[in-house]
Amino acid sequence: MSLQTKILKEIEKRPCRLKELKKRLGNDKKIQRTVEELVWRGMLREKDGAYFLTRTGDADKAFPCRLVKLGRRFGFASRLDGEGDIFIPGRSLLGAMPGDQVLVRLFDHPRVAGSQEGEVVSILEPHNTFVGEIVEAEGRLALKPDVSPDNLLYIKKSADGGARPGEKAAVEILERGDHHADHRAGVVMRFGSAEQAGHCIEALLYAAGLNRRFPEKVKAEARALENATVQPAQIRGRLDLRDTPIFTIDSASTKDIDDAVSIERTAAGYRLGVHIADVSEYVKPGTALDDEAFQRGTSVYFGESVLPMLPRQLSNGICSLNPQEERLAFSCMMELDARGEIVRYAFAKTVIRSRVKGVYDEINALLAGQGNAELADKYAQVALQLPVLDELYRLRAARRKERGGLEIESDEAKIVLDANGRCVDVVCRERGRSEMIIEECMLLANQCAAKAARKAKAPFVYRVHEKPDAERLERLQTLLTACNVNVKFPPEGPAPRDFAQLLDATRGQPLERAIHTGVLRCMSKACYETAPKGHFGLALEDYAHFTSPIRRYPDLAIHRILSDLIAGASENTLKERYQDFAQAAADQSSAREVLAMQTERSATSCYKAEYMQARLGQEFEGVVSGVAAHGVYVELPNTVEGMLRTVEICQGEPVLTDGVRVSDPISGKSWALGDTVRVKVTRVDIALGNVDFALADAAE
Repeated sequence: MSLQTKILKEIEKRPCRLKELKKRLGNDKKIQRTVEELVWRGMLREKDGAYFLTRTGDADKAFPCRLVKLGRRFGFASRLDGEGDIFIPGRSLLGAMPGDQVLVRLFDHPRVAGSQEGEVVSILEPHNTFVGEIVEAEGRLALKPDVSPDNLLYIKKSADGGARPGEKAAVEILERGDHHADHRAGVVMRFGSAEQAGHCIEALLYAAGLNRRFPEKVKAEARALENATVQPAQIRGRLDLRDTPIFTIDSASTKDIDDAVSIERTAAGYRLGVHIADVSEYVKPGTALDDEAFQRGTSVYFGESVLPMLPRQLSNGICSLNPQEERLAFSCMMELDARGEIVRYAFAKTVIRSRVKGVYDEINALLAGQGNAELADKYAQVALQLPVLDELYRLRAARRKERGGLEIESDEAKIVLDANGRCVDVVCRERGRSEMIIEECMLLANQCAAKAARKAKAPFVYRVHEKPDAERLERLQTLLTACNVNVKFPPEGPAPRDFAQLLDATRGQPLERAIHTGVLRCMSKACYETAPKGHFGLALEDYAHFTSPIRRYPDLAIHRILSDLIAGASENTLKERYQDFAQAAADQSSAREVLAMQTERSATSCYKAEYMQARLGQEFEGVVSGVAAHGVYVELPNTVEGMLRTVEICQGEPVLTDGVRVSDPISGKSWALGDTVRVKVTRVDIALGNVDFALADAAE
């Protein structure tokens, strides 16, 4: 913590004199100079020898913020109190960089009435580490930061670390000036050529603080579990399901298998078992393994790689439900009626032995009647269960449609890499019947976990998805009107079923992508909370994440709580033991999930750009997926998205209509959401994951 921040924190507690500050913080000669600087910058006021924060009294126009966006001539700072963003002109940034915690003072007369506009008066907590591409500018080395490519960071000759132009690197700001051009940085890490996605992704991970390696204490605890097997003492008191035909279904490459299923038809309907690896048996509170899992929050997936939440000794070993091996599980046993509705459920600690490692493609072939003798032999032990599972899925799919669960069409990319880690193909990932079957089984178990906790009034980590707010609904309504889709939502707001009907009505239509994307953007971000607020998108009152404790910390957290619940712990005991833990797990997991998603998305963009680099000059047919004043976004069938810059396709000033169409007033041409266009690949930036297109039929 900087001296400046320490001083501000002390004065925030109560105004004090210079002598008091020196006594509290140490009789440092720098204190007086720092206080004088804070007064000069307008952060402190002095009256009768005592110093006050500028936010007291009539000077309450300064707010702590974090700089979240930095352009060539402007920036945006997000208020830490959650009251929106503040626009900051370039001349008023004081050299602030993205990630800096800053104090921003609002202007009395913003240029746009009603907007928040201000100036940075102080850097409270600087963020000094950045990644980007090394470039040469004015005969000097500089970093073009990924987060603000318009603002170069010049590198000190004595601290260039041997970096060369064209490399991805990380730098640390060593000297700060009051303008961005005055900062001086030193190279702290080199990753390799910026023309290779793998190197760019390593830089992304570094910038996000995502470490491939586990700390030594964690590795030591993990090594103790290497080649571990289930011991007789661990089985005592557990429900023995080793004779039950249980099996897993995953992709062929999956090594961390944390869920399995069993199914049988009953006189009243079905008995479904969802059996989850009992990770809580091996990852105990207070251990280095648990501390690290909490910090990571989730596994991060990109390309063909994963940054696991738990070391491989657990995730691929004793906590993976490998076939023909005894494993400890936490099972949700459900009874469903002939319509597929849950009648009753129970949770139990179990011991299981999976019969077979099912593979999505193989089971899809069997369900479609396209299996061969080899597949029939592999799945012989569960051959009777597969059609029953498919039958239950059909019923559950009908129930989901009845309640209005949303099925938004959004293409997911599958990245194909060669032996050198370069992207050689991008294909649209397809979901088959078995993928949807497993998804529905997991939804059922997750629903039961949340219902059990809510009924017991236990502290818990729920998966929450709230209904859209009024502002987002208004934007969606504008989009629908502009697309000539005549839908009016009820005054009290739409129910999930209203959205489901809209999605179904546009499925397969030219505007499907535009409408489905609009609905998706209208949705609130799902997160983890300790209150059971339900899941709007799934149209469920109760929902939590129970089924993936190998790769998600919330699942591991609620396994612990449910373990005590089924063991008979009282309501008071559960609250004393887990109230604070549940809140901390919810907050941390929500934050880490956002970071993981952003990193995964950026990594995928780098791979896509690398794939398109080899296709410069080639032509493709795509669909307009987004429009803005600066460009028209076009998505190719393989999910790669690039941009047609309006400065290149419009002769005049582009006109944006309701966020669905961009028009050129001179040529009369226009591009609207859902339009099919033929484009040519003209530019690629692998480091930033950007692809630029030109119109293929444009005059040469």
